Amino acid sequence: MSGCMLEVSLPGRAYPIHIAEGLATGALAARVREDQASQRAVVVITDTHVAAGQAAFLEAAFAGVPVLALPAGETTKSFAHLQACCDFMAAHALDRRGRVYAVGGGVIGDLAGFAAATYLRGVGFYQVPTSLLAMVDSSVGGKTGINIEAGKNLVGAFHQPLAVYADVSTLRTLPATEFAAGMAEVIKHGLLADAELFTWLEQLEVLEAQSEALPEVIRRNCAIKAGVVLADEREEAAVGGRALLNLGHTFGHAIEAVAGYGAYLHGEAVAIGLVLATRLSVSMGLIEASVIDRVEGLLRRYALPTSLRTPLSIDSLLAAARRDKKTRRGRLRYVVLQALGRAQVCDSVEEAVVAELWRQAGAVD
Repeated sequence: MSGCMLEVSLPGRAYPIHIAEGLATGALAARVREDQASQRAVVVITDTHVAAGQAAFLEAAFAGVPVLALPAGETTKSFAHLQACCDFMAAHALDRRGRVYAVGGGVIGDLAGFAAATYLRGVGFYQVPTSLLAMVDSSVGGKTGINIEAGKNLVGAFHQPLAVYADVSTLRTLPATEFAAGMAEVIKHGLLADAELFTWLEQLEVLEAQSEALPEVIRRNCAIKAGVVLADEREEAAVGGRALLNLGHTFGHAIEAVAGYGAYLHGEAVAIGLVLATRLSVSMGLIEASVIDRVEGLLRRYALPTSLRTPLSIDSLLAAARRDKKTRRGRLRYVVLQALGRAQVCDSVEEAVVAELWRQAGAVD
């Protein structure tokens, strides 16, 4: 299985993304040793699942580095665990030259990245994603944050990593449901920006952690994300830009908030959101109805949900969407498809239309 590298070419803050096997004894290990040799204080923030399942990886890459292992799961993205991260950094005397290594999935990357962004008003950090979802999406682009009761990722900061180290060997201990959740983001990228990638995914055998094609799939996803981030780092574009990466997420975040964080994996909620976003696009006359079958078919190949497992309240889902951070001037913004591989942001969707989509997904009045 070959590796590859690409760069997020932000002016003055460019950073590499390493995608390969053996980074724990290769580029990542070399980076850690260089930091230690430079007399930098270094810490690792991870979770208990990674600490147990990737013990050999952690020992190979971070021998002698203090490790904070937090509880696994979406509820860890909280103020309480943010404080735990900052207290840990203080206990190990991190100064502004210090370095934080976020080793885990999207939850740890978001939380540890936010801790790095706020501690001493900002210290450098590295993303070391160990889940597919984190490798193809959340580790790239500098969005960090935590959840509050009102909604997902409503508190956070833009804080770009110094580098991303995606060691694909870590995916081999990932539960099948977690790997599938990452595939939801892979499929999302194909839908919004790369029709050839989407078609390739349809033609490939079902991807697994050992698949020869996986590093290239990850690289193509990271390239899409890097290109969008370079054009619109802070999601400020009046049209399109980074907001396009939210395809399916307004729906998905509402599901997570109403069902309770942890009831659905993030990628599972996004999978349902992708179906609803596709159905919305069809209802607006933007794409042909046949795309719905293609999207649902590809999601089902990875055992991802295409409708709600149990009924949720439509009123509660609509209320959660209104609190979403993508709302602008009080209007909800949904990402819709202009064509397979091309998306746009729409802020003129009536709530009655969205309510009907929720009904089709199994929500109730």
